Amino acid sequence: MRVVDNDGKPGPLVDAEGYIFGVLGGQPRDDDWVRDVAIPAAQLMEEAGQQLFDRVFHGVYYGTRKQEQRSREKAGLPPPRRGTDRTATTGYSMGGGQQFPTTCFNTVIKTVVLAGLLAQKPFRRIAGFTNTLLKCYAPDLHTFYSQTMDHIHDWNPNLRRNFSATVSVFATATFNFGPQTVTFPHLDFANLAWGWCAITALGDFDPNKGGHLILWDLKLIIVFLLDPQSSSPPLLFYTPAGIFRFVDNGFRSEEEVNSTEMSAEERAARVEARKTRWAEGLKMYQKCPTLLP
Repeated sequence: MRVVDNDGKPGPLVDAEGYIFGVLGGQPRDDDWVRDVAIPAAQLMEEAGQQLFDRVFHGVYYGTRKQEQRSREKAGLPPPRRGTDRTATTGYSMGGGQQFPTTCFNTVIKTVVLAGLLAQKPFRRIAGFTNTLLKCYAPDLHTFYSQTMDHIHDWNPNLRRNFSATVSVFATATFNFGPQTVTFPHLDFANLAWGWCAITALGDFDPNKGGHLILWDLKLIIVFLLDPQSSSPPLLFYTPAGIFRFVDNGFRSEEEVNSTEMSAEERAARVEARKTRWAEGLKMYQKCPTLLP
């Protein structure tokens, strides 16, 4: 494994052929970023975590009964693929047997708390910065995300965006409320194979002892050498692959498409398209400008 220090300045991750496949985004050069964004965002998440998980709303009917029922239904199931941390997801998604994109399920209390977080200026600025990074380092991929979101909202205007279209092209946000966040080694196979997600570290931790991003396949350990007041429980923005697939299928689920009567040629063409889709997706990546001939 190779250790890479991230000093807070944006920079690309580049493969052997010079294509950018990721970005160490760092933070903007704004003098007020730590004071007005990083620190308040961490404080807001800490307060929200206490409200959601530290029994502040214990005994409130809509905050407990439905969640208790879901907990009983999940009893005996294996632990979540990513880890056992306290998380909450908002936005809309598609997967797990859904026939079309739907708003992420949350209790009334959780919905109110998460909506309150998204409305705060620190999170709007974080979302805008990550959106700008995607647009700068992978403009074709950003366009693909943006157009997909537009198509989905033309199809169903009632789906609620986490942020306006000009702020973020991602459909979903996951808040990790810690107090320490550790994930299992995992693959996010429910996300777009060539897609990107945005991970923002918040909180207070010693970067020499934890808070690393480990990319196992690449044998890289990313160390976030940021201000000690601006890093750890992460905030993630992403768009599930099922949404892209739904749009590509003409606003139909895989099950509905596969049950449609097709000729042998049409079915063969569909299978062939699935085989080459990842390669077409990789064409959305950009060559690093400093490595261009």
